[in-house]
Amino acid sequence: MDVGCVLLLWWVTLIPGILSDPSDEACLTHLSKSLEDSTNLPHNWKEENFAKPCNDSTSILQGVICNNGRIYKLSLNNLSLRGTISPFLSNCTNLQALDLSSNFLTAQIPLELESLVNLAVLNLSSNRLEGNIPPQLALCAYLNIIDLHDNLLTGPIPQQFGLLARLSAFDVSNNHLSGPIPASLSNRSGNLPRFNTSSFLGNKDLYGYPLPPFRNKGLSILAIVGIGLGSGLASLVLSFTGVCVWLKITERKMALEEGKISHLMPDY
Repeated sequence: MDVGCVLLLWWVTLIPGILSDPSDEACLTHLSKSLEDSTNLPHNWKEENFAKPCNDSTSILQGVICNNGRIYKLSLNNLSLRGTISPFLSNCTNLQALDLSSNFLTAQIPLELESLVNLAVLNLSSNRLEGNIPPQLALCAYLNIIDLHDNLLTGPIPQQFGLLARLSAFDVSNNHLSGPIPASLSNRSGNLPRFNTSSFLGNKDLYGYPLPPFRNKGLSILAIVGIGLGSGLASLVLSFTGVCVWLKITERKMALEEGKISHLMPDY
């Protein structure tokens, strides 16, 4: 092997450490731009650092963990971030954990997150996210954790989430969700984890196992009907009794009047 080939091979081995994946750069650039005020981001989140966020398994960016030169974990929680979740996060195709919890993020959960096929942890809790939960998230087949509690999400819980065989933690409590809880989540078979009441509480229009039935509401309706029927029956009895008493008194008066008349009439 000549010197030229050796140098070429040496150069090829250095390329991953010199160049970063352009998809990761786009991911971070658009994420930064989707925020209303990026000053709350860690101090080293500068655009010039997005071109090479990873150096093999390390990163100079706070909240970023890399593996083999690609972004592996992105954690920007509890930073009072305002804005929206960038759909370009889907460019971080090696991402396995995304944590944007405890911020002030608004708008909807991007449908494009379905492209994160390696995603195992999704934590978007304690924000102000609105709209429906995208059923397309079920395409992220490796999801172990979905945490969306304390948002403003509406609509049903996607039935497709029951297909996530690796799902071990699920929390959508304290939203505005409605409709039935999918049996594929609440009553899972085999060794699949089952999710208890705490995963679903705080959604007044959500119903089904494991939430308790609307007993109070049912009893109140029955009570109202019972009170109505009871009041009607009591009124009917009182009215009937009053009529009977009135007839009795009238009859007695007539008898007395007849007695008086017969007593005053002269005998012929």
